[in-house]
Formats: sequence, structure tokens, C-alpha cells
Amino acid sequence: MQPFPSMGYDRAITVFSPDGRLFQVEYAREAVKRGTTSLGIKYKDGVLLAVDKRVGSKLIEARSIEKIFQVDENIGIATSGLVADARILVDRARIEAQANRITYGEAIDVELLVKRLCDFKQLYTQHGGVRPFGIALLVAGVNDAPRLFETDPSGALIEYKATAIGAGRSIAMEIFERKYREDMTKEEAIELAMDVLYEVTEGKMSKETIEIALIDMKTKKFRKLSQEEIEKYIEKVKEKNKNRTKEEEVKE
Repeated sequence: MQPFPSMGYDRAITVFSPDGRLFQVEYAREAVKRGTTSLGIKYKDGVLLAVDKRVGSKLIEARSIEKIFQVDENIGIATSGLVADARILVDRARIEAQANRITYGEAIDVELLVKRLCDFKQLYTQHGGVRPFGIALLVAGVNDAPRLFETDPSGALIEYKATAIGAGRSIAMEIFERKYREDMTKEEAIELAMDVLYEVTEGKMSKETIEIALIDMKTKKFRKLSQEEIEKYIEKVKEKNKNRTKEEEVKE
């Protein structure tokens, strides 16, 4: 019987495999892939976050599940992966943001906050007795311009114009590649987010299971859409796809 390829190299976070891999970090990335989809989109005058927070039982109160968090008045975070790990990192982000306000009297720079979070996450990949965070984050905010960053369990960060994390990432990125434009308005960005979530959820959307947050350049304020606002966008995307299906049937 051949030994499992990672045997001996996935038991400790500090041990590299012969081909340069940290298996515990890779396993943490798999935890992210099992999470529901979260996405972010930069538009002409701001940035948005949108999430699918589907629940596994009708007995669960969907409002008790939170996947978009306000960090500061101009910064929000969307998560995918282990919920408990997300809370730790969100609390860390809030502390960093508050410390910056107390020290300098102004909102923290979005990129600086992301780098500090990533430094914190990276520490959990190089010390024994700990494990990586099984969570990926989308950090969106506005200083002088809209910013959108993705961070993974390794502590790496990448800035995007539009991106997604979680189980529906591949579907979302394919749609973004086709439909995203840098000059999109807020309404167009919301509609694109709804198109992605419609595909990811196979049309199983409700005002209780979708969350959307906006940060506009003009106000520099984080705002979550109400369930009534979200319901209107859901009706719109469902109607659009219903009409598209009819058109396809006619062509056939």
C-alpha cells in the first residue's frame, strides 16, 4: 500500500512538504470553498458587497446569520468559510479601525487595514500549536477612491475590480469576466450582483437570504439595503430570467 502523499507533512502548520506546500493552509482554503458565495464589485462612484446566506433548514432564522459586517463608517467586510473564524477577524479589523481613529482622528486607509489583517492571519501559518483561519474576506471601502480587496487563509491579499469567494466563485468570476465594466453605475452594479447570485443559487433567492451593502464615494458611509429594497431587485432579476427563458423557448 502506497503512503498518502501528504502523510507527515499535514500534521503541523510549520512543516513544508518536499514540493513546497503547506497542507494546513490548503485545507483552510478548502473550508472557504465550502462556504456560501460572497462577492464584491467596484462601480463608478463606490463599491458594493453582496452575499448569499442560504440556510440548511426552514427552522433557522435567516436574520441570525450575518455575513456582511461594518468595520468603520466607510469600510465593510464580507466573509465565506467558518463563521466563528470570521467573527475573530472582524473584531480584529474593528479594533484596528478604532485605534486609528483614536490616534489620528480619521478613518483608517482601506489598504492599510487589509495589510494589518493579513499580517495577523499570516502569523497563524508559521507557529506551532495554532491553525490557519478557515475564512476568506472581501474588504470593501472608500478613502479617496473605492477599494476592494480579497484575502485568503495564507494572509495573501489581492485588489480586484470585481471578485467572489466561496462555493460559487468560479461561476461568479466567469460572469464578471463577461459583464463587468469600470464605468458601471450603482444600479448596474447591483443588477450584476443579483445576476451572479441568481446563477449561484439557481434562482432560489429571497429577501431573507440575500444581503447587499453599499459604500458610496459621495457619502463615504456604509449602508445595508433593507429587505424591501432587496425584494425589488430579486423580483427584477427573476422577471428578467423568466423572459430570457421564454425567448430561448421561442427560438427553439
